[in-house]
Amino acid sequence: MYRTDLHAAAAAPGVPAPHAANVREIFPGASKGVPVANPPRVRRPGPQAGMATAEYAIATLAAVGFAGLLVVILKSDEVRGFLLNIIRTALSF
Repeated sequence: MYRTDLHAAAAAPGVPAPHAANVREIFPGASKGVPVANPPRVRRPGPQAGMATAEYAIATLAAVGFAGLLVVILKSDEVRGFLLNIIRTALSF
């Protein structure tokens, strides 16, 4: 069993480590190159900036309205009697 010290190999580019023969690179020569920094991304607000927040707000209001409607419907005596009848029938078996 041998140890691969990638930090030591990266610290001295071009100088092979003593155990370099035991290491196989996935991308040959990648450790010898100078790392390239990614360019900074510039985020420009487009014509739909903030649309996701507005869509979430509308969906939340719709869900609250639907929940309120369900509460009103389920509090009525007809629906309550219907649900109790279903529960009694299910428990009587």
